[in-house]
Order: sequence, then structure tokens, then C-alpha cells
Amino acid sequence: MAALPDTDTGGSVTDERGRRRLRTKLMLATQVGQGIDGYILGGIGAAMPAIVAEMHMSDWTAGLIGASALVGIFVGGPLFGWFADRFGRRIVFLTDMMIFLIGSIAQFFVDNAWQLFVIRLVMGIAIGGEYAIGAPLLSEYAPRHNRGRLLASLEVSWYVGFMLAFAVGYALSDVDDGWRWTLGSSTLIALVCVALRGGIPESARWLLSKGRRAEAEELIRRYGMDVDVDTELADGERRNSLRLLFTRRHLRSTVFASTFWAALVLPYFAIGTFSPQVLEALGLGDALAGSLASNALAVLGVTAGCLLVERIGRRKLLIPPFWITAAALALIGFWPTAPIAVVVVCFLVFAFLNAASSALTAVYPLEVFPTAIRTTGVGFATAMSRVGAAIGTFLLPVTLTHLGVGPTMLIGAGVLAAGGLLSHFLAPETAGLELSHAARAATEASNR
Repeated sequence: MAALPDTDTGGSVTDERGRRRLRTKLMLATQVGQGIDGYILGGIGAAMPAIVAEMHMSDWTAGLIGASALVGIFVGGPLFGWFADRFGRRIVFLTDMMIFLIGSIAQFFVDNAWQLFVIRLVMGIAIGGEYAIGAPLLSEYAPRHNRGRLLASLEVSWYVGFMLAFAVGYALSDVDDGWRWTLGSSTLIALVCVALRGGIPESARWLLSKGRRAEAEELIRRYGMDVDVDTELADGERRNSLRLLFTRRHLRSTVFASTFWAALVLPYFAIGTFSPQVLEALGLGDALAGSLASNALAVLGVTAGCLLVERIGRRKLLIPPFWITAAALALIGFWPTAPIAVVVVCFLVFAFLNAASSALTAVYPLEVFPTAIRTTGVGFATAMSRVGAAIGTFLLPVTLTHLGVGPTMLIGAGVLAAGGLLSHFLAPETAGLELSHAARAATEASNR
């Protein structure tokens, strides 16, 4: 097996500095990219009450605005994932962030709901692209011993961005046109990220998947990467990468990555986007402040997931929290008039554990697909997860109005329970495996 080492002790000091500089730059470029994803999706939740009031929106229109970016992710994930598998990681990595920049600026100038819907839809396409390319590119440079922690840390950035958007929205809630500044402030983050992404090299693993061994080995030596060259070359595919997701060899990975991700994010986005309205329906005082507090706890939760992902393994971080969070929402659903302390504890448990498991959304999908179809697989899984999230976000204000908070929470609990059941049967354990070996282990499980 031709595995090139993670470090090259015989290299010059200059070479080692170059490796560290690339790793730092790539890490920052992906971290900021994940942060802007969370910021854009969180910002709409913070701004929504003011937008609804100013534009006199119906529940249906508010649901469409809330879900618009999630619908865009459905398009952007598979599209950009296919582009990255077909044409390379580097060009997609930069182009995607340019779309963020343009969309962020455009939000300052909207004057009706449909303009906002279209802009958020386009930005959602870019978010889907970011999921499909950011973490996969980082995973293809990451060493095996801390790959899970490194990838999971991207989710910390996502939750920090989500929480920061709520904080900005809260601070600007009494300012004229505060919602415009809340949404448009992502311009600054996008500018920083565009600057960071210039000069990032192509993925050596992608080059190997295309049979370009000489170019790949030069990059591997230059940057001290941990890559099993022979396995990458053997697993290279030349056929349509989207079609390959549904072959017997990869179907289990496709179903698992899509379903566990959807089950995690559907209740989170639905409740998170309209958390002020949900908390108000439950009688929890200052709803926007409560939303900010629950998002702060989510940051702690995903940080805990990041620290535990290598220590306890992937399955233990995913399956038990599914059942516990389902029970927490079910308790609120069956007892919506419970004392405030009970409701608060249930929401805190949900926010913390759901976020802890969500660290795996930046880990599992990258590990269960081989390099040749990795970004396509991640893009498709992203799209499927956002179908559920978009449906939940679109319907939540309607179900709150017509069904009440109890049945709404029970629907969320059912989704989480389904995620726990499916993960019990489909989730592989990939901790400690070299990236190409992790994908092969998932593939072999599909063929048993």
C-alpha cells in the first residue's frame, strides 16, 4: 500500500512553514465559510418578527421566506457537489463564496417579500455549495488521528455564526431597518472568506481519483499529507458520480447520510427559525432573548460533540442523543401546560444534545463516500436533509396556528425517534480510519 506520511521530517524549515501556512489558511477558509452559513440561516430567524411586521406577511409567506434558503440548499448541494467532483475542488471553493458576497449585499436593497425570497433562495444555493465543497476539501487534507475533531469543529463555527446572527438581530431590533442590517452584515464575513480562499491548491485526493498521480504525489509530498495512494487510485470512478450514489455499492451510505442529517436538522431549523414565536406560544417571556440563550447553549453542545467525536466514536455520539432529544420534545408535546421550569429544561436538553450530534454532519458524510463521489454524495445528502428542514420550516408557523404547540412538538419528537432507529441499523463506526479506508468500510457494509 503506497501511503504517504502526514509529516516529512526530512523537509526543510521553509517547506514545513509552507505546510503549516496552507493548513492554517485552509482551516480558516472552511471555518469562516461554515460560520457564514450559520450566520445567514440564523439571521433570518432573528430578523423575521420585524420583517413580518413591516411587510404585513401572512403565515404562509413567512414560512416561504423562512424556508427559501433551505430550498436553495436543495439545489446547490447536488449541483456544486457534482461540479466539484467533475471539475475540481479549488474553483468551486472560491466561486461559491463570491455568490455569498453578492447575495449579502443585495439584502440591503429588498423592498418586498418576493425579492427577499429570491435573494435568500440564491444564497441557499451557495450554502448548499459550501456544504458540498468546504468540509470535503478540508477532510481530504486532514490527518486521520484528528480528522473527526477537525471536521466537527466546523460545526462549532456554524453554531457560533448562527448565535452571532441572533445577537446582532437582538442588538438591532429597535433600530430603523435593523433587519436589513442584520441580514446584510454577512457581507463583511464573505469579504474575509473570499480573501482567505485565494491560492488554495487543488485536492491531491481528487487528482488521484482522476488518475493524475504525478500531480497528486507532488502535492502530497509538498504538504505532508496522509494519503493511501493505491486505495484512492483503485476507488477512482469514471462514470456519472450522481448515478453512482444509487448503485448497490453506495446506496447504504447515500440513505444513511441523507436520513440521519435530515432527522437532526428538521426540528432544529423549524424551531430555530421561528424560535421567538415558539417560545412565546409556550409562555416563556422575552422570546428573542430566550432564542439567543438556547443558541448559546447549542454552541456549547456542538463544542462538546467536537471534543467527544474521537474519544467515544461516531455511533455513541449520534444514536443515544436522538432518543433523549425525542423524549424531551415529546414531554413538551404531551404536556404543553407544564411548569415553565420543565419546559425550559426540555428545550435546553434538546438544544444541547441536538447540537452535540450535529457535529457529525461535518464528519459522517465525508467519511462514507470515496473521493470520486465525495462532494456529490455530500451535496446530495445536504439536499435531502434540507428538504425535510424546508418542509418543517415552511409548515411550523402554520401548525403552531392551526394545531397548537403540543402537536407541533410531537411531530418533531417523531422525526428524532425515526433518526435514532435508522442510525442504529445504518451508521458505521469510522473513527481512527484513514479517509479512503473509512469510505471503503462503509462500502463493504453495503455489500454484506
